[in-house]
Amino acid sequence: MQFAFEDCVLDIGRRELTRQAETVSIGPQVFDLLVYLVQNAERVVSKDDVLEAVWGGRVISESTLTSHINAVRKAIGDSGGEQRLVRTFPRKGFRFIAHVSTAEPPEREPDRGLQAGDLPSSRGPSLPEKPSIAVLPFQNLSGDIEQEYFADGVVEDIISALSRARWLFVIARNSSFAYQGRRVDVKEVGRELGVRYILEGSVRKAQDRVRITGQLIEAGTGAHLWSERFEGTLDDIFELQDQIATSVAGAIAPQVELAEIERAKRNPTRCATAYDCYLRGLAHLHRGTRTSMDEALTLFQKTIEIDRESASAHAMAAWCYFWRKVNGWTINRDKEMTEGLRLAQRAIELGRDDAVALTRGGHALAHFTGDLDSGIALLDRAVFLNPNLASAWFLGGFLRTWHGESESAIAHFERAMRLSPVDPERYRMQAGIAMAHLFAGRIETASQWAERSYGNLPSFLMVVALIAATRALCGRQEDARRAVEEVRILDPDLRISNITNWLPISRPEHLSIFADGLRKAGLAE
Repeated sequence: MQFAFEDCVLDIGRRELTRQAETVSIGPQVFDLLVYLVQNAERVVSKDDVLEAVWGGRVISESTLTSHINAVRKAIGDSGGEQRLVRTFPRKGFRFIAHVSTAEPPEREPDRGLQAGDLPSSRGPSLPEKPSIAVLPFQNLSGDIEQEYFADGVVEDIISALSRARWLFVIARNSSFAYQGRRVDVKEVGRELGVRYILEGSVRKAQDRVRITGQLIEAGTGAHLWSERFEGTLDDIFELQDQIATSVAGAIAPQVELAEIERAKRNPTRCATAYDCYLRGLAHLHRGTRTSMDEALTLFQKTIEIDRESASAHAMAAWCYFWRKVNGWTINRDKEMTEGLRLAQRAIELGRDDAVALTRGGHALAHFTGDLDSGIALLDRAVFLNPNLASAWFLGGFLRTWHGESESAIAHFERAMRLSPVDPERYRMQAGIAMAHLFAGRIETASQWAERSYGNLPSFLMVVALIAATRALCGRQEDARRAVEEVRILDPDLRISNITNWLPISRPEHLSIFADGLRKAGLAE
């Protein structure tokens, strides 16, 4: 189905927006938001309507919603000042007010099959089961041949970094560089190489600075999924090359994962493969609510039924049990802890060289056993295997927080947020850095980080408890009392005396400051 309005055409099937016959770069969630507004043009849609339709009911901040509305307006040539196409109704919601006409997209010519005279390679290899990407040589826009060597080095490092993600199929350097110096059609390259995603970019030198621009494209549709610009000085060109490669690889992997999750959602056949089940489970796991985690656990269990050797599915299922524990959602605590421990151990057994399995399995294992040293060792191995895996950094930060290494923990959280600045698990990173600052004695800073996390997931028990404790320690007694009332609602059984059964806080002085704050807020002994 296509929707036409003003000089734009929105093609649902191809997930493509064109404006004045030019493809517009637009992210998956911004695209989904635009589709929802256009499809409901006859009415005002509330914020809750939008959250349910686009974010699956996950709570997001007002600034995030506003930025996405602004991105929609920008993509279709509107603005917050004009509101010609998308109008905001204060305290009511939003409405798409432009005239919209619909049409079926033109039919494509039927596939005539391989005919005499066709090149055998013209159809290309079939897509692998796991997500696949090719990193093309970056264009040298500076006219300086030295910068071409620099750009080639960046691309080679990006290919090497992405190859460390075992869940990602990465085309080898020699095949990617066969396109160097050629004008390419990304759809054709995708078919020839048998990949779903293409990363392309350019390099430009200006005096003593270099600017690298990269963009991720879905090869089948030509849709732009992500773009970013990186700059640095030429003081140490090799260090700059490493920094840019790390930044690009760290940003690309989460974007590919999110695009794959969106693709799985659009598949009308639920859980056709273990991988589809796994992706659907990830989408629910990221939301973090009780209902979504129940759904995630069911999907990971289904994945294991289909593929009993899936280390990542075992690890994610174990992590679901951990999340139930840390939020006070367990029904039969002993039984669930035993099952979570079994799954975590199996994940590590199956995935000794799988960074994702070691990350989630190792983190869950540390919580179930209280063995923080072993957990940290497993997370450190995950970072060694894939230094660009944001979850390995932030979950390693949590274990260091509980171990009493606040400053090291904060560095881990900051590294995770730098690697994946728009990560769907950012609220978890914010919660971790809040706790680390509390243990370091920076109460006000801890409170600020906890409030940010709360804005994205108000049902996160640890964050609500942190807010209660830090408000009380800052002398905001009435605010602290209201927060501790939320704690009682989220987990009626939580007491000062059983905090260590909830969180594995190893240092007495850290337990003391957290308990003191909760006690002053009014939590029962």
